Amino acid sequence: MDQQTQQKVTQLRNWLSEQQFDAFILPHEDEYLGEYIPQHNERLHWLTGFTGSAGAAVVTSTKAAIFVDGRYTVQVTKQVPDTVFEYRHLIEEPALDWIVDNVAENGRIAIDPRMHNANWLEAAQAKLSKKHQVVLVEANPIDALWHDRPAPQLSEVRLMETQAVGLDSQAKRTSIAKLVEQADADAAVITALDSIAWLLNIRGLDVSRLPVLLSHAILHRDGQVEFFIEPSRLPDTFSQHVGEGVSVVEPALLEQKLEALSGKSVIVDPATSNAWIKLVLQNSGAKVIAQADPCLLPKARKNDVEIAGMKASHVRDGIAMVNFLSWLDSEVSQGNLFDEAQLADKLEAFRRLDPTLIDLSFDTISAAGSNAAMCHYNHENQPEPGKLSMDSLYLVDSGGQYLDGTTDITRTIAIGQPSDEMKRQFTLALKGHIGIARARFPAGTRGYQLDTLARQHLWAEGFDYDHGTGHGVGHFLSVHEGPQSISKRQIDVALEKGMVLSNEPGYYRADAFGIRIENLELVVELPTHGDFPVLAFESLTRCPIDVRNIEVDLLTKPELAWLNDYHAKVWHDLHEQVEGDTKHWLERATQPLKHS
Repeated sequence: MDQQTQQKVTQLRNWLSEQQFDAFILPHEDEYLGEYIPQHNERLHWLTGFTGSAGAAVVTSTKAAIFVDGRYTVQVTKQVPDTVFEYRHLIEEPALDWIVDNVAENGRIAIDPRMHNANWLEAAQAKLSKKHQVVLVEANPIDALWHDRPAPQLSEVRLMETQAVGLDSQAKRTSIAKLVEQADADAAVITALDSIAWLLNIRGLDVSRLPVLLSHAILHRDGQVEFFIEPSRLPDTFSQHVGEGVSVVEPALLEQKLEALSGKSVIVDPATSNAWIKLVLQNSGAKVIAQADPCLLPKARKNDVEIAGMKASHVRDGIAMVNFLSWLDSEVSQGNLFDEAQLADKLEAFRRLDPTLIDLSFDTISAAGSNAAMCHYNHENQPEPGKLSMDSLYLVDSGGQYLDGTTDITRTIAIGQPSDEMKRQFTLALKGHIGIARARFPAGTRGYQLDTLARQHLWAEGFDYDHGTGHGVGHFLSVHEGPQSISKRQIDVALEKGMVLSNEPGYYRADAFGIRIENLELVVELPTHGDFPVLAFESLTRCPIDVRNIEVDLLTKPELAWLNDYHAKVWHDLHEQVEGDTKHWLERATQPLKHS
């Protein structure tokens, strides 16, 4: 492995020398800047051997460094040879700082603008140009060096009927075009893959875990769309499906079509679009308006059909979950302690019994004992998966991409007898979960204004968790959908009726245990006797919360009432669809609790 990595770095250094560059920055991202990257675009993995979902590398003529965050500090040492790369912390020792310290003054730094968003590139140019020259390259050197690069996985294009998504593509394009017009723009470049899929009512599986197609789109203020995808991929009924006003264009013509916007005002989302798009537009004389993707909010507000689909998919997902959890309890009681990979595979097998499951919505986090203390743990990145042990906790965070919705659920399961400390921490996290689930708030409320409800009980005892409380979720789209969220970060987006968010407080004790309790919540409007109606959350997830981990007397009467009511709904919606031992298990798992 060391030798192979060294050879690749040497090849990259030869390119640096030929082009008279002193350093090249290679991020994990690809030109689509999405959360998930198709195999043929895993350039960082090709160069370094690193398989994590975030990171960057810098190679100079004499040195090389790889930058990863706290999730991957152990993993990087196992996958990337320290004889070739220095290990650095992505956040605490960013790549740009490392370049300033390690490349001589006036050094020429090569950057591929397709791999970074415009905000990052501006910051990089500002930081580096004090002492160095930043040069934007037209072609990524890795693409020329990667001889056994896999072919792109071109999946089947799925046309979503209007009755499955609630609104036809023409209506969506008309309403988004009005937003473009209101922004005094002539066009918007849509680069977020889930926005394109939503706008055209299409799905695919070009990227693992994300039902999208690798493509771009330009939406004009008259509602016309140029859709950049290989025309041969589309079914014959595509033009009939989308209606008039969508022209399919070869991806190779994207630059030419962007240049044709010369003299026009064009919306480009600086967070989701790569910097190359902005540069092409500016260089051709277009005025770039840095503004959020106009599809984001309309996509986040689910319509009645999408809501019905989300509810139905959560019931079916709940059936898979209770089948798995009842099986797990039965196996543990017989002394069969499986490893994390076997458990993840078993849960996936239960989900796959549903013919509407298209894929998982992300790689399952299956974490036994102390491994769960790493909140983004992945057993596949370990030398070998961990194994269940008695009197511990098992955390499983998983979800499915169904034809009618996307699910995401975390349950923390007692394996044997959890300690008093585990139960106490679990109950503090549960109180926070219930705090969000029971929240009532006026229109205009931002997610960060609710975040304290999830943390207050942990905070009061001197505890916290180092991740957000909730992220948006798409309808048979991305499991991490913006722009809404619930977290400490002051994201200025109001929660609106029809949005779906996760509710997932947790607690992590290093080298001991990890706890997370996650349901998906739908934002609904409730009438009041007051001066205005309020917004509230309706839990979509249907699966028991493990009562063996709860210290019941720490719950208030309203909290206990919420829990018992939630379990009554789970029983009501699932019991007729499971049988035998699973039904008996479900009945026991949803029995109402009482204060002692």
